[in-house]
Amino acid sequence: MQEPKDKVVIASDVNPRDGIGVEIYRNDELVIEIFRDDTERTRTVTIFKDNVSLEQMEKAIETFKKEIPWDFIEYEE
Repeated sequence: MQEPKDKVVIASDVNPRDGIGVEIYRNDELVIEIFRDDTERTRTVTIFKDNVSLEQMEKAIETFKKEIPWDFIEYEE
């Protein structure tokens, strides 16, 4: 059996949300997105597959914490 191929993409988004996150792909299919929204001041996880192992989720969270600054961007009004 062939090992799954994982890829991490760091992506920003500005419309309609405003922030940055990581996208986790397995065999070129989007599985997990973890996103820091600076406008809403939230961090969210979106799961695109029915079955995501605990190990894969833990690794995704670890990658997010390593790659994405924890602090929100402060906007002047």
